[in-house]
Amino acid sequence: MSGSGMRSVSIGLPTEVKQGEQRVALTPSAVALAIQRGHRVLVQAGAGRGAGFPDAAYETVGAKLVDDAAEVWSTDVVVKVKEPQETEYAHLRDGLTLFAYLHLAAEPALTTVLVDSGARAYAFETLTDRHGLPLLAPMSEIAGRAAAIVGAAHLSSVHGGSGTLAGGAAGVPPAKAVVIGMGVAGTMAARGLRGLDAHVTGVDVDLQRLYDHHLDGTIDATQVSEPELVGSHIRDADVVIGAALVPGARAPVVVAEEHVASMRPGSVVVDLAIDQGGCVATSRPTSLAAPTFVAHGVVHYCVTNVPGQFPRTASSALSAAVAPRLLHLADDVAAGRAGTHDGSPALPGALNVADGVLIHPAVADAFPQHPRSDTT
Repeated sequence: MSGSGMRSVSIGLPTEVKQGEQRVALTPSAVALAIQRGHRVLVQAGAGRGAGFPDAAYETVGAKLVDDAAEVWSTDVVVKVKEPQETEYAHLRDGLTLFAYLHLAAEPALTTVLVDSGARAYAFETLTDRHGLPLLAPMSEIAGRAAAIVGAAHLSSVHGGSGTLAGGAAGVPPAKAVVIGMGVAGTMAARGLRGLDAHVTGVDVDLQRLYDHHLDGTIDATQVSEPELVGSHIRDADVVIGAALVPGARAPVVVAEEHVASMRPGSVVVDLAIDQGGCVATSRPTSLAAPTFVAHGVVHYCVTNVPGQFPRTASSALSAAVAPRLLHLADDVAAGRAGTHDGSPALPGALNVADGVLIHPAVADAFPQHPRSDTT
């Protein structure tokens, strides 16, 4: 029995199969918490290896190590990092509770499979509390920090960029960077680029947010998000970081194709919103194996799992945020509340799909062809 007095549940931690993905959703210490709560945890062999957590570390805390992915997916609750890939669709079934990053507004095929399967799907990225998006924020922070690094690096002529150094040099002005969306990811990207002495303009729809960031020195200049005004900044930019976000919904397209076409050859776009469809019109998903493409002479970096290249840091940060919510979710499954509006108040906004209907309003709006809950 679990510490809450309810029946224990089985929790599965599969090895990620997305290209280049080496993160793991739970560290051994987080798995230990679930086991101490009375739950049974199955870990697929190699799940944490890429992040520096060997199989033995999971076995030491009491997890059962298995080789077969199907056995892990047969558990009551599966917790993972990235949305199920096509090779994993066959594991989705009635009675399964899935807890992961889903980004369904940009994943029509997966959405259809989840609806048809009858599974209950909870998304990390839509869980909302009074502080914001607590399960998205850790990866947004890492993605933003990484965006400054990769954006500056791809300006190098070695990577097909214009050969511009972010910080300039004596007698030579610094690179101009524009950050679209000053949430967690955008703020971290702006801080990183300013740390490299680039000139950074922040763009957002929230004037108070722009005021705060300008006042604290995160950015050099501000711009309210209006298409014509944004376009004038994009034209002169060496680096554009796209970080616009509407929780659960497809990302708004803030940078039009004509804006990109007006940029100098060798400029760089890093679209961090690509998981939700991208906020730059010319963006399309890329992988860590082939991270860039060129459109209108501009280098585009549109990797859908940017934090995946820093798996040790990213896994530890994600696990710390996910573990307490997972315990609440396991309690809901044990009590028969999972997939209902009587579920745990510790998971507000996380439920996206349940029993063949779309629950989250933004996801339901993106797919009007699918049944939706009357309470969305």
